[in-house]
Amino acid sequence: MVAVLLTAACALAACSSGNPAPTSGASSAATSPAPAQSSNAASSAAPSSPSGSSSAKLSALQLAGQRVIYSYSGLTPPASLLKLIREGEVGGVIFFGPNIKSTSQLDGVVKQLEDAAAQSPVHLPLLLMTDQEGGEIRRIQGGAPAQTERQIGESANPATAAAQAGTGAANTLKSAGLNMNLAPVLDVFSSPGDFDDQFGRSYSSDPNVVSAAGAAFIKAQQSAGVAATAKHFPGLGTAPTKADTDFEPVTLNASLSRLRSVDEEPYKAAIAAGVDVVMVSWAVYPALSSRPAGLSSVVVQQELRDRLGFTGVTVTDALEAGALKAFGGPGPRAVDAAEAGMDLIMCSSQDPNQGEQATQALAAALNNGTLSSSTFNAAVGRVNSLRQKLG
Repeated sequence: MVAVLLTAACALAACSSGNPAPTSGASSAATSPAPAQSSNAASSAAPSSPSGSSSAKLSALQLAGQRVIYSYSGLTPPASLLKLIREGEVGGVIFFGPNIKSTSQLDGVVKQLEDAAAQSPVHLPLLLMTDQEGGEIRRIQGGAPAQTERQIGESANPATAAAQAGTGAANTLKSAGLNMNLAPVLDVFSSPGDFDDQFGRSYSSDPNVVSAAGAAFIKAQQSAGVAATAKHFPGLGTAPTKADTDFEPVTLNASLSRLRSVDEEPYKAAIAAGVDVVMVSWAVYPALSSRPAGLSSVVVQQELRDRLGFTGVTVTDALEAGALKAFGGPGPRAVDAAEAGMDLIMCSSQDPNQGEQATQALAAALNNGTLSSSTFNAAVGRVNSLRQKLG
């Protein structure tokens, strides 16, 4: 999600791209999967797991779960989520303001999740993440980085300041047991006070400044052992102040020239810097596709992977976003996103049932051939390779 609105709705929303809710590869093909089943049992006749994961065989439901990020409400993870983790049906967890009382409290929660994961047939660390962009967008309040991206971009040496912010973000997250940050924002804002700039979430209106600062943040953070997420591809820099995909469909009529020479330019530097993850936006870009970017293979496969050469992990923005109101519930949205080429599905409504619905739909689509096993396992392989790296 991308809003930074201090409303009751936002407090309960996932805001995976950075809303501060108020105190809110390697791949290998597998054999045909066993039928998807309930969360209560794993198949004994299941496909081989993709490279980077456990040597155990995983059911379709377990394979699907590796692609889903779960969320929950309150300060304590529910028993239902811990059970799913023990059964090997969860790829990771995202945390929001209401989940965090203190660094020590969050570290205790992480230990609970890790204990459950240790009983899972998938012997890899969970992806444990939050939004620690800087300035107002910090889930771990008081933790670095203190400066906004705009302040960094306006500093005497943006790259140096961004590197310090990246190191600070990594240290903050590691102190709480987290291993992935949904930052930095690489949007190149168009006009002062527009959607990104109003909260200082863009380094600059100059793509060269954004490229240098973003790459420096990524290198510093990842060298400290925390995965970085460049967002929101192909860019929300042309979004007007109130254009918010959290709540409604957004169409950005940027020309193909603008998209490729300005908005996508920082991603070249991010990819060269070895960024682990790219988040794709839910806006529609008519110059590229008539579908929301994260549901468009043109954007994900042709533009991000083929044209720019990104080989890492892709992650959706919040699956519950209002921008997807025409695309059904969590299940259909998850399958559409996977079909478009998204590796990780962000189920951030703070209800584990949302993640279960997405997981079950992905498993069913794998079993019935809607999603090919080779493509599916390639996605799981990329995700699990990242998890192995972070372990």
